[in-house]
Order: sequence, then C-alpha cells, then structure tokens
Amino acid sequence: MERQSTKDRIITEALKLFAEKGYEAVSVAQIAEAVGIKAPSLYKHYKSKQNIFTAILTEMSSRYEKQVGSMRMNGITPGADMELFSNMGEEQLIDMGKQLFSFFLHDEYTSLFRRVLTVEQYRDKKLGALYAKQYVDEPLSYQGELFALLMQAGAFIPENPNVMALHFFAPMFLLLILCECHPEREPEAMQMIEQHIRQFSRLYEKKVS
Repeated sequence: MERQSTKDRIITEALKLFAEKGYEAVSVAQIAEAVGIKAPSLYKHYKSKQNIFTAILTEMSSRYEKQVGSMRMNGITPGADMELFSNMGEEQLIDMGKQLFSFFLHDEYTSLFRRVLTVEQYRDKKLGALYAKQYVDEPLSYQGELFALLMQAGAFIPENPNVMALHFFAPMFLLLILCECHPEREPEAMQMIEQHIRQFSRLYEKKVS
C-alpha cells in the first residue's frame, strides 16, 4: 500500500479528529500530534485549520469525480449525463445506484465528513449551510435537472422534476444514514434500493405503446 505524504496524512488525521471531537474543539496542535509532527512543521503545509478543512473538501471532490468517472458519469453537470441515462436499462440503473450508495457509505473521507457536518450543522451556521448544500441542494438540483432533460427527451412522463428528484434521492439518503448507525443492515438497505429503483421506474418511465 502506498504510503501517504505528510500533507495527505495531515488532512486524514484532521478529518478523523473533526469527526470524533467536532471541528471547533480540535486545535492545530492536536492535528500535528496525531500526525506525529510539531505544529510549526504542519504550518509548512497548511497555513490554518481552515486551509486543512478546504483541502479535505478538495480531496472529497477528487474521490467523487474518480468514482463517477469509473462509472462513465460526469456526476456534476446533468446535461453531460443525459445521454448515458436515456440509454440506461433498469438493471444498469440499479447497479449504478448500489455502486454510488456503497461509495458514499464506505469511502472514508466521505463518511467521516458527513459525520462532521451532521453534528456541526447545529453549532455553526456556515457548516450548517454546507451540510444543506452537500446533502440536499446539490443532489436535488442535479437530479431535478437531469429528470427535466429526460422528460424533454420523452423518457419520463411529464411530472414535476424537482418532486421526482425528491422521490428518488430521499429514500437513498435515509438508508445511508441508517447504515451509518447500523452497518449490519446494509444487505437489507441494498435490497430496498433495488426495490425503490424498480418502483420509481414503474411510476415515472414513459411506457412505449
């Protein structure tokens, strides 16, 4: 296994500490101690705790882009994914849904960061806004735009695409939160995801006469 650079170890250990103690409760000195270096050495890599937090966000985005790229998705711009989804069968959609669910559940950075924001949203307005952006606004916006494009292409029946996005995303996120607290229920959640996607398809896909 490739050894992490000091710069990468700093953000990894910082994220673990943020998830355990909370963002505000963690000092730069504590992060340096967890890495095994002195605070002045840490400052050679990051100027502040906020810079470390920003680097964690960048790393998370990189991991997400790598994951969706392996699935031939853009994952950010709906128009770039429209052709992929318009030609996708139900079984492929189920497989993709399960892959993404597994990524968000098991990727260390993604899981720990979600834990940080889940707690910190009640203490810090900026982190609360980031929680809403990461886990509500952006996914619903992407999926709503994608469903609108698929409706225009005749793949889905004409309905409110934003409500469709809520119908699709909310159960997935609820199951994700369940599995974070109860990992033994992941097999059950995977079965529910399959049933959810099949029912969603029956409700919204335009039937070919």
